[in-house]
Amino acid sequence: MDQEDRIALFLDYENLALGARDHLGGAAFDLRPIADALAERGRVVVRRAYADWSYFDEDRRMLTRSHVELIEIPQRMGASRKNAADIKMAVDAIELAFERDYISTFVIGTGDSDFTPLVHKLRELNKRVIGVGVEKSTSALLPPACDEFLYYDRLEGVEIPPARERRARPARGAQQLEREPEAPAAEEPARDVDSLAVLVAQTVAGLQGSSGGEVTASTLKRTLRRKDPTFSESDYGFRTFGELLRHLAGRNVVELGEGPAKGDPEVTLPEHGDREAAFALLRSVVVQDLAGAGGTAALSGLKNQLRRARPDFSEKKLGYRGFLQFCRGAAAAGAVDLRWSDEADDYLLSVPG
Repeated sequence: MDQEDRIALFLDYENLALGARDHLGGAAFDLRPIADALAERGRVVVRRAYADWSYFDEDRRMLTRSHVELIEIPQRMGASRKNAADIKMAVDAIELAFERDYISTFVIGTGDSDFTPLVHKLRELNKRVIGVGVEKSTSALLPPACDEFLYYDRLEGVEIPPARERRARPARGAQQLEREPEAPAAEEPARDVDSLAVLVAQTVAGLQGSSGGEVTASTLKRTLRRKDPTFSESDYGFRTFGELLRHLAGRNVVELGEGPAKGDPEVTLPEHGDREAAFALLRSVVVQDLAGAGGTAALSGLKNQLRRARPDFSEKKLGYRGFLQFCRGAAAAGAVDLRWSDEADDYLLSVPG
């Protein structure tokens, strides 16, 4: 019990409800998928939703059944209408952060970039912040500010009606807060697993270089989330992060070993195989294609020559942040010699012996 994260949930309800209606084929907002996702992350001890509830009368029962405290924000039509709930929600969240030390995680349900300063302040107070928003109505500024961001439309249990149901009778709130309808978005294509392999290899290499210690699966996933708070292995078709790592291990992108805890394996980069083949390719290109009169090849343009010989070449798949670092790795392995030339104003590569 003491090890559980205590979570406070704050919902900018108008933003979420209208975002779901406008961008998810007229679907009604449902709290249950969010509640299920948060149950996997800790114990929710505070649930608050902010809106002028006269616009969302039919939604009150759903939220009340989920034990959500409804904060009434009467709205005056005009320029000040939009910000009333935003300000109240931000003040309450900061107040709770100071008064309840045991709350470790704040969940901010909105896609509005106006909440970005609130997210920054909560993180300054050593609170973990999870954002939740409808993807098409979420500002690009908000997800990178959070520790983790969950797109509502990607959560398990969210049902998006077919396009033909788009003209279904809207809820009362949708009638009074009418917006310009938009065509349903096309289904998002599956994310590229190859680009993920590059990201994972690069991240493992960075962690090995910075920490000097073992890199566990849990550490790797936390780091991937810091790089991209919207990261989720399910977007790539995997049920768990362990399943994703086993897939990458089968492709020789990473190697898995016994970790400090069961279910948390150590992740390393392969020491042989593809890396040695890439070093051999570099050596052959230097020897056959680029060796000039002086028996050297300039670093500039060398990567293009490698890609002509092997179109799928990428140093990032091997865990190197850049091509120069890859060449230095090849030099350290004895495949090539690498030196800086003031005369050429470039690095020069040659074959040892």
